[in-house]
Parts: sequence; structure tokens; C-alpha cells
Amino acid sequence: MSGKNELKFNEPWILQRADPYVYFHDGWYYFTASIPAYDGIILRRAKTIAELADAEEKMIWKKHDTGIMSANIWAPEIHYLFGKWYVYYAGGEENDIFNIRPYVLECQGQDPFNDPWEEKGKMQRADDDIFSFEAFSLDATVFENKGKWYYIWAEKVSVGPQISNLYIAEMECGYKLKTVQVLLTTPDYDWERHGFWVNEGPAIIKRNGKIFMTYSASDTGINYCMGMLTADEDSDLLDPLSWKKERYPVLQTNRELEIYGPGHNSFTVDENGNDIMVYHARKEAEIEGDPLYNPNRHAMLMPVRWDENGRPVFSYDN
Repeated sequence: MSGKNELKFNEPWILQRADPYVYFHDGWYYFTASIPAYDGIILRRAKTIAELADAEEKMIWKKHDTGIMSANIWAPEIHYLFGKWYVYYAGGEENDIFNIRPYVLECQGQDPFNDPWEEKGKMQRADDDIFSFEAFSLDATVFENKGKWYYIWAEKVSVGPQISNLYIAEMECGYKLKTVQVLLTTPDYDWERHGFWVNEGPAIIKRNGKIFMTYSASDTGINYCMGMLTADEDSDLLDPLSWKKERYPVLQTNRELEIYGPGHNSFTVDENGNDIMVYHARKEAEIEGDPLYNPNRHAMLMPVRWDENGRPVFSYDN
């Protein structure tokens, strides 16, 4: 690629777009992300990844004025499953902005950029699940393996300081779970406990017979970083013992390159089939005020390399 379609890595690609998500389907790349006002869901589409940077951005859904889904609209992802388009996102309430729960939009056609979207409400847990989505829940992603669809999300447990864990369940349809939640990972290590004890922002890439799940840890400032779990594609993905957690972060702040707090990533492939990670990071080390409300988390791109053991390598060395 050259010129207009040349991708530049590990530098701001789309400004002030946190939690970036890129999805490729039927010849189109789709982009969505959290926007600084946290007041709606945006969507772009283009024929190449590079063209997304200047593509038309459309607001496909606006927050409610009051009640549920009226504040802190976070981390939307767009997916095609069960023959329909869905957007998974989180939202709070104007009078209780951190009463965050996971919600679902369903497209009423096959063109997600132009067709209308319908609210399906809060993600529905399995009939015999009494725990899921009772507390602060966000950052849902979905993936398919061996003909089954799975839903992974972050949810806090309130024992003393709140702890954000990652859970998994099988899906019954685009807006309901089939099985009860299973705990995948909790913030075990010091690098997951800066500011807050956090595991969030899961993302899946499947290669070489393995399922790799990256996630983000710690608060949203310069300590934000990425960890990873790995499972065999033939294993029982609802068995926590199927997943192996990395002891150390797989990507973190690089002060020399002035890339701070990398995380909340997604994966896609470029037009040549090369694996690309989309992530957000900051370019300044000092953040005024609450990092959550500082808008300068920018979407960036990184090529994914693979080592001799078939495992992904996330490196700032292009």
C-alpha cells in the first residue's frame, strides 16, 4: 500500500476515539468507538482501513434524556451474528451515571450504516442465572467458535473496593445468554491494580488452533495496559481451567515513544490479510483531572506479529 492507503502504526490514527472497534464484513470495514461526550454511538465505514480515518461519521443512536441509557455511553462494538447486525454497548443513568449496564441494538435490515436500529434493552442473562448484570457491567464482546457464540464482559463485584472481573457465557441469540456466567480472570497482579483493580475490554483473535483473549487492566491513565489469556480452540471455553493467563502485560506504556496507557483494543485484518490490532492510547504523560473525562485517548494501529510458537506479539517496533 502507498499514499492514501498507507497505514501508519503506533501514532494517532483517529483522534479522540477511545475503545476503538473495527469490524470487517462483506467488503466493508466498520469503525465505532467511545466519543468524548459519551452521548451516543457513532459508525463509519470504508473499503479500506486507511480510508476509515476520513470516512463519514454517522450517529446511529443517541442516548436517552433520562432513565437507563442516558449517560456514559461506552465502548460500542458492532457485530454480525445469527443473521443480523448488533451493537453491544454500555450505559448509565443521568441521575446515577455509574449505574452502568450492558445494552443491545439490533439493526432492522442488512445495511448497518443506513438501516434503522432498534433497542433490545439490557442484555438478557440465562434463565437460571441470578448474578449477571446486577452490578456495574460493561465492555462486552462476542465471538464464535465451533458453531457456538460466546459473550465476554466485565462486571464489578462489591467486596470492599470494587473489583472488575471478566466473565464468559454462551449465547442463545443476539441479545440473550444461554448459560450462567463463568469467571475468566480477576486482577491478580500488581500491574492490574493501579488506581483501581480492573480487568476489562476483552478482545478475541483466533489463530493457529488457539483463542487469544487480550484485555485491559488498571485505571484509564498512563498505567492502563494489556494482558492476555489463551485457550485451545477444542477446549471447553466455559471451563476456567481451559484458559491460561499471562503473568506480565503484553503491552504497556512506552515513555520513549510517548505512547501512554495503551489498551481497550480490537482486532481486524487489512486488505492483504495481515492481522492488525486497533487500540487507544494517549500522547501525554500528565493528565489534568479525571483520566476518564480527558478526551485525548486516540485510536491507533499496530501490526500483529506471530512468534515461532504461533502466539501473537504486540510490539511498537513496526
